[in-house]
Amino acid sequence: MDTSFKNLHVAILSSPGMGHLIPALVLANRLAAQHSVNVTVLLVTTAVSPPESKLLQIPLHRDLVRVVELPPVDISHLVVPTTQVVAQLCVMVREALPLIRSAIAAMDRRPDAVIADLFCTETAAIAAELGMAKYLYVPSTAWFTALTVYCQVLDREIEGQYVDQPEPLKIPGCKPVRPEDVVEPMLDRNELQHDEYVNLGKRYSLFDGILLNTWEDLEHETLQAFRENETLRSIIEIPVYPIGPLRRPVEPVDVKSDLLGWLDRQPNESVIFVSFGSGGVLSAEQITELAWGLELSQQRFVWVVRPPTKGSVDDAFFNLGTDFDGTPNYLPEGFIKRTQNKGLLIPMWGPQAQILSHQAIGGFMSHCGWNSTLESITSDVPIIAWPLYAEQRLNATFLAEEVGVALRPRVLPTKEVVRREEIESLVRRLMEHKEGQEMRDKVKKMKISAMEGLKNGGPSYKSMCELLSKIAVRKGNMNGLVG
Repeated sequence: MDTSFKNLHVAILSSPGMGHLIPALVLANRLAAQHSVNVTVLLVTTAVSPPESKLLQIPLHRDLVRVVELPPVDISHLVVPTTQVVAQLCVMVREALPLIRSAIAAMDRRPDAVIADLFCTETAAIAAELGMAKYLYVPSTAWFTALTVYCQVLDREIEGQYVDQPEPLKIPGCKPVRPEDVVEPMLDRNELQHDEYVNLGKRYSLFDGILLNTWEDLEHETLQAFRENETLRSIIEIPVYPIGPLRRPVEPVDVKSDLLGWLDRQPNESVIFVSFGSGGVLSAEQITELAWGLELSQQRFVWVVRPPTKGSVDDAFFNLGTDFDGTPNYLPEGFIKRTQNKGLLIPMWGPQAQILSHQAIGGFMSHCGWNSTLESITSDVPIIAWPLYAEQRLNATFLAEEVGVALRPRVLPTKEVVRREEIESLVRRLMEHKEGQEMRDKVKKMKISAMEGLKNGGPSYKSMCELLSKIAVRKGNMNGLVG
């Protein structure tokens, strides 16, 4: 199978948000570095935050990848303060459709294919109009994708709120979803974002295929359902391409940095890293309990600390970090002094990929965003699952119950405050007990499986080649018609 596709040009469309932009840039680099594809990343930007690509430290493939930030869209007249994140993202992309079309049409070299992220489903019509192949990129699990696709059926067949159902929600060929684990847009069927989410799933079938940031060994049963389950295939007939795990590269940290110097002085696998992603914020009460839990555990820690939220997680998604001076005065009195020999605090942002890859890190307290999950798995680090929003509850359940590399609090952190005693117990179990070591051993085996998949000739590598071959064949056929 040919693995070089230097004659192809692909446009990747990314909706706003670090959790969407990072996978788009990583995919672009993979296509360029491994398959010689020319890639243009079109980034939908917002009027309320700075261009997010400036916040990322992902070196792009010098010759083959370029990023085009579209002019910011203003949706202030289309949303209200209570409009939730998924609805806002859908509205942003909808308003940006003319900009996306103009940007593609104006390119000197028209892309042979568009790869749209999961919130850019309405661009399928643009790709069809301009005669391009069109693929969807879901930088998450096959299980989440199955739920998204099948939600249109659940919407027809189930009455009342999903969270009130007495039984798990059944998806053909897949693990059922417990009502409390449904994704954020399914929590309240009366919200606009629920309807937007259902419609997103309906539009998946407009594409020529779906790229998934997972791999065969991790989700064989669910991937098999996409290929063979007749009921699921009656909803979505297009092929799926597991191409993962794609993650940010680990770039060298300044050798003089306090962070790296501190980690270098710690024993191997002795530090727990605490971070809740680009949009993760906690209440003041939960921050206090977390601080006490870390202190009581007597374990070494690195904690990316942020001010407590004054509203909802949705409020923080587009505005995180715009008005913070870096002083963690919201922590318990005396906490910093008492833990100065055990812990290191990083205000607002930390080089997560570099931290997780350090030999001193032995655990990760994480929101279970899929980018962070893949970085953790491919760094041999097990997880304390702390889901906050989006599909993170689903991911947490998958990691704890199916894969066996995560511990969970007894209650969802978004429903109740997790108390210091439980936090202390979770941290000790992961860092000191046999249970944690068994998870560490398991995640190391998972990493081997993941890396084998990405190797030349591995399942994920072959899956990407199959996808690119289809684009190349289509391009050849189109050229023949034009000629």
